[in-house]
Amino acid sequence: MKRTLLFAAASLAASAAVAEIHLPDIVGDNMVLQQQTDARLWGWATPGAEISASASWMPSGQTASATAGADGLWELTLPTPAATFAPHSVRISGDGSDITLGNVLIGEVWFCSGQSNMEMPLRGFFTQPVEGGGRAIAYSGSTPGVRVATVPKTGDYEPQRETAGAWKESKPANAGEFSALAYFFASSLSDILGVPVGVISCSYGGSRLESWMPEDMVNALEGEDVQAEKDGTKKVDEWHRAAVRYNSMLLPLHRYTIKGFLWNQGESNVGQHEEYPKRQRDMVQHWRELWGLGELPFYFVELPGWNYGAPDADYAALFREGQHRAAAITPRSAVVCTSDLVYPHEVEDVHASKKREIGERLSWMAAADAYGIEGMPVNYPRFKEMDVDGDKATLRFTGADDGFTPNQYLEGFEACGADGVWHPATAYEGLTSRDIHITCPEAGEIKEVRYCFKNFAVGKVHNMMGLPLIPFRTSAPTPMPTCFGGKQPPVKRR
Repeated sequence: MKRTLLFAAASLAASAAVAEIHLPDIVGDNMVLQQQTDARLWGWATPGAEISASASWMPSGQTASATAGADGLWELTLPTPAATFAPHSVRISGDGSDITLGNVLIGEVWFCSGQSNMEMPLRGFFTQPVEGGGRAIAYSGSTPGVRVATVPKTGDYEPQRETAGAWKESKPANAGEFSALAYFFASSLSDILGVPVGVISCSYGGSRLESWMPEDMVNALEGEDVQAEKDGTKKVDEWHRAAVRYNSMLLPLHRYTIKGFLWNQGESNVGQHEEYPKRQRDMVQHWRELWGLGELPFYFVELPGWNYGAPDADYAALFREGQHRAAAITPRSAVVCTSDLVYPHEVEDVHASKKREIGERLSWMAAADAYGIEGMPVNYPRFKEMDVDGDKATLRFTGADDGFTPNQYLEGFEACGADGVWHPATAYEGLTSRDIHITCPEAGEIKEVRYCFKNFAVGKVHNMMGLPLIPFRTSAPTPMPTCFGGKQPPVKRR
């Protein structure tokens, strides 16, 4: 950032202050601006100061302007061209300042938030690696269109006007600190679209959903009282505090023009599967209203497999079920399944190492929904209905028109009879249909079937596109997400 201060004649007093423009970190060198829109820029100056901005892609002499308000805040928009890998510059002038921002790219911008599985950097956490993280760091210079802005972990019960988090180029010196999931999403989406992609990484390990809501929203929720947290009446761990991430990390960034949101959170809300879908829906609605850019897409990640204190219990499975309900009641929303992206030994590790696949699946969803690319692999197999014949059952699915793999001796299925006791079931795909057949003599007459419906289970059943079967129980079929109008997106047939 090149700053050339233009000083006007001043008094002889040595202590006389010199005014200048102050910009937030996010408006700086190396930033990515959303293409073909009115990209917002903002900062602070002397109240009443006239601020102007121009860009290297704009015709000579064309500027955008704004007047700093009583609080010094000014905001303006620059019309952006189609995406390009060629670097541009932006010049902001006024109030004794002339600031040039360099190495600016035009492309797609996404806001990434959540808790530690979104925060987890390419270098990994202590004793917890990201699979392929070292290779990704080593070759990060081969993705020059990827830029990442990482917001420092802070928290405050009072709303803040700004936060740190400058844009960084993709190269080995920087990439180790990038959110692995955000980086893999950006690099995959950049490859698919052929344009630069910038991601704003704004996450805090252990944070609850309520941490990312404003105080008035939190206080309206049953069992929540932000004031009791403030004055110490209600003892809360730092990472669980309500409203504080919203105030200090998210709110200061809401003026930045983005394409959509990515969300990887839920571990700290396990046990709240009944109320979570509505709370997430309301949070998303508020975020969209805050940004003021319409119904921005919101894609999120299914809760990872982990023991959660009891690997064979089902409260984490119930939460995942709740996440799919959230996608079904939230407009322009979808969830990617991750049941297969865990190793057996990760039962004791909440930070599963397979971040590349999650980032890629999110990018495929964005490509299909946000960018309208047909044929993307986004049709997850999900349970539809069941027919029962004694100790046998036939299960039917959507999202698996070409069948499953493997097609024999499918693992992870259980059945129960009238006593409610679950037993491992033999499962195989029909040779002339796309149904899955279940047998379980131990259950007697089958009342219910479930698949990988535990806190920790490794999903091994996929459709022909390599997408995992969504864990389910037959008593509660998995609802469809809203981003495709509640219907499976079309798939081009041979």
